[in-house]
Amino acid sequence: MEDMFDPNAPEVPENEENADTGTFREVTLEEMVELTEADDAPETENPRPDSGYRGAGTGRRESPFADSPYEMPPRTPAQSPEEERKKAPRAPRVRKKARGSLVKRVLAAVAAVMLVFGSCAVTAELVNDRWEDRMEKMQSSFNQQIQDLQRQVEQLKPENTGNSVSGTPMAAGSLSVSQVYAQNVSSVVMIESTIVSSYYGQSTTGTSSGSGFILSENGYVVTNFHVVEGASSVKVKLHDGSSHPAALVGYDSTNDVAVLKIEAKGLNPVELGSSSDLIVGDQVVAIGNPLGELTSTLTVGYVSAKERSVSTDGSIINMIQTDAAINSGNSGGPLFNMKGQVVGITTAKYSGASSSGATIEGIGFAVPMDDILDGIRQLIQYGYIKSAYLGVLVQNMDTTTADIYGLPVGAYVVSVEDGFCAQKAGMQAKDIIIAVGDMEVKNLTDLTKAMRSYEPGQVALVTVYRAGQVLTFQITLDERPASADNGATVPEAPETTPGGGKEWGDFPFFGD
Repeated sequence: MEDMFDPNAPEVPENEENADTGTFREVTLEEMVELTEADDAPETENPRPDSGYRGAGTGRRESPFADSPYEMPPRTPAQSPEEERKKAPRAPRVRKKARGSLVKRVLAAVAAVMLVFGSCAVTAELVNDRWEDRMEKMQSSFNQQIQDLQRQVEQLKPENTGNSVSGTPMAAGSLSVSQVYAQNVSSVVMIESTIVSSYYGQSTTGTSSGSGFILSENGYVVTNFHVVEGASSVKVKLHDGSSHPAALVGYDSTNDVAVLKIEAKGLNPVELGSSSDLIVGDQVVAIGNPLGELTSTLTVGYVSAKERSVSTDGSIINMIQTDAAINSGNSGGPLFNMKGQVVGITTAKYSGASSSGATIEGIGFAVPMDDILDGIRQLIQYGYIKSAYLGVLVQNMDTTTADIYGLPVGAYVVSVEDGFCAQKAGMQAKDIIIAVGDMEVKNLTDLTKAMRSYEPGQVALVTVYRAGQVLTFQITLDERPASADNGATVPEAPETTPGGGKEWGDFPFFGD
């Protein structure tokens, strides 16, 4: 076997089989092509047309299918491999084309990813910038709020002055509730009235109490008229415990206001504010003496409504409604805003149950300061209020009586005072006043409210019903004399409860 691959072995004749060794020489591609062509060449010698098998006579076995009816297609002359490759149809370069398409797709995808990434990067950068700017603004605002709160906390730190609290106002000029109390508690007083009543020929003495506030350093005190009405003597008890007899300077029953005077100096007066500046929802503070025993009591609430009309025995009063607790003994005390200014006089409350049986809670009233300030000044200066005066005594014409006799409802004239404008104009007793100017009058309350809109010397058109006729009088109104209570009638003194002042729980209520 080694000789078979020995390079030094003798050459074997071309295309001849070596019987001794059984080896073959190597044949080149060109030689194989030539041998193939020679083998495929047509035979010229001893042709055998009857032979259908091309290998017959070459020492090979004769084909058993020599006479086969099937024929093979003729072979074309052999060509060189180069010519065959040139003429042979080329297969489409599917793989190359597919590869190129894949590359393009990959490149497109990469480009899209880069574009999206770049867009996202730009968007993220813009969002980040905006977020950072917003965070800086929020942080700056937050820091400012912290500083403002810190300043308020510093302002609210109380000084150790016993039971009182002092400090500086909060933002926008407002005070805390404790600051309002500390600033004004010494200006609130207790009013004690002694009332002598006669029952079946026997005299009895009782007391009623209420609240008030110091209006001036030299001793003028303001309270409700019903606190001192019918009193034989009045005392004012100050916050320091001292008690002083008081004189009644004047009163206005139509607004339930009275002014007292005590002989004292160096008092701490309140600061007056404007009730018109109040809005529903504003916080208010009341200081008074509920039950006549719990002195210097503070209650806190809110403005529940404005311009409520409350009727009291013929007098209609425009009031502030509040849910600050107002009890018997609080009447006449001040109602403060959160600047520590008096904006009203606590006057009445509704208590108990309504006609439907519903329990009433948290409904209190105060007379607005703007409605009574000018009257208080007139009371101090003149002892009475210079208001328009008609000069008649009237009572309500109730609906039942009007229906029975076929009369209109209104203010029934009981009598006409001599020498005053109503008599001069021609009004008579038994007239029924049904209108004053453009305001319809259905009762004494309406008449009182209508007269309040006029001043002395003004002309009013008064419409009355008389014996089936409607008459209109043009009346130049007089000034109310100092002895007269109001322009229509002097109401009866309300009942008082010892130690509790006047209780207004049974008075009718009229909305706006």
